[in-house]
Amino acid sequence: MNTDLLIGVLKRAVATGATAADGYLIEESAFGATVRLGEVETVTHSRDQRLSLRVFAGRASAGASTSDLSRESLERVVDEATSLAKVTAEDPFAGLPDPEELITGVPDLDLADASPALSPEEKIELARRCEAAALESDPRITNSEGAECHDRRARYLYATSHGFARDYATTSFGISVAPVATRNGEMQRDYWYSNARKRSRVEDPATVGRTAATRAVRRLGARKVRTVAVPVVFDPETAASLVRSIAGAASGPSLYRRASFLLDRLGTKIASPAVTIVDDALIPAGLGSRPFDGEGLSTGRTVLAREGVLESYLLDTYSARKLGMQSTHHAARDGSGVTVSTSNLMLLPGRATPSELIGSIKRGLYVTELIGFGVNNVTGDYSRGAAGLWIEDGELTYPVEEVTVAGNLLEMFQAIDAVGDDLVLRDRTAAPTLMIGRMVVAGS
Repeated sequence: MNTDLLIGVLKRAVATGATAADGYLIEESAFGATVRLGEVETVTHSRDQRLSLRVFAGRASAGASTSDLSRESLERVVDEATSLAKVTAEDPFAGLPDPEELITGVPDLDLADASPALSPEEKIELARRCEAAALESDPRITNSEGAECHDRRARYLYATSHGFARDYATTSFGISVAPVATRNGEMQRDYWYSNARKRSRVEDPATVGRTAATRAVRRLGARKVRTVAVPVVFDPETAASLVRSIAGAASGPSLYRRASFLLDRLGTKIASPAVTIVDDALIPAGLGSRPFDGEGLSTGRTVLAREGVLESYLLDTYSARKLGMQSTHHAARDGSGVTVSTSNLMLLPGRATPSELIGSIKRGLYVTELIGFGVNNVTGDYSRGAAGLWIEDGELTYPVEEVTVAGNLLEMFQAIDAVGDDLVLRDRTAAPTLMIGRMVVAGS
């Protein structure tokens, strides 16, 4: 990692008048191959370096970023950012974290795969196997939108003008496929995927393909339903999106802009006692794990909500100062600026199996896909298109499409009657199956 380059940039910022500066340097290589009906459609391979710089002139700040790491480019970026900081209005909350707060050692979270890299041909074959398994698993799978195999290797370096410099490396691997099912002129598509830090932990391509095919076939014969208020069960994929919405409302920028339905709710009940939401950055080999945040602060396990009570917000240094609180070490670099992001965010599992949740419902909806972005972060009002399976007498009966599920996120989380036991960390945000006692399902 080019530590000397980043340190040199920060030294130049101070020499040209900055009182403090920090920088984030990312070096990454990525590969992706897409096949469709067995034929290679695209192959991409990229190598990239990006530098994100913040400079401070007292309490005024400016940022800049570049992917051109030549000496001339870096000098120009530093000089322009420093000049801009000098003419920018001061912000009493701006500034680096105190140096004594920075991490002293980088824990080994096992985030990089040391096994030999596969050849491009071997990666393409993985995508082919995934798609072939989907096409062969059911005669109703007659087409495909393609399968993809991808991987990424990256190294992150953070440094400050105080002399701090730490780095860590990551890898990620994944495979996905989107088969198309047909019957009597009707077409339905669905998909499935598997991602992991280590190649050996990615699901077998054939398993991913068969799962995707099953999901597509079960959507054949989908109907509309009349508008009704019933219990709604969200599968793990759709439940994770609900958890993501809670985290967005709990993030510092939303709070200090007063654009959050969780404003002034710290310590209050926001969900049913079945709900505990945790963000844990230190899970070994976790997809969202990281040893320090975007400002060099140590990461850890944050309980966002415990048994329904909002226990913490998600804050970087700036939003914490603005709110009169302490950083929760959730800073992330976004271009030339700093934002807030989660790591491994999860709704902790309950004890009921998904079958038991479904079996407890006389009449309701099992949601397997959400469409659109109908979430109001200020009020919590929620309305999204949905597809899934209708529940009748505790059984999944027929597929449903073109419906809308609507409510208010606070009311929805307080109406969670049960949480499933099927939590799997498939992505950076994960949840088990969950059941909301009553929601409006709007149809025809």
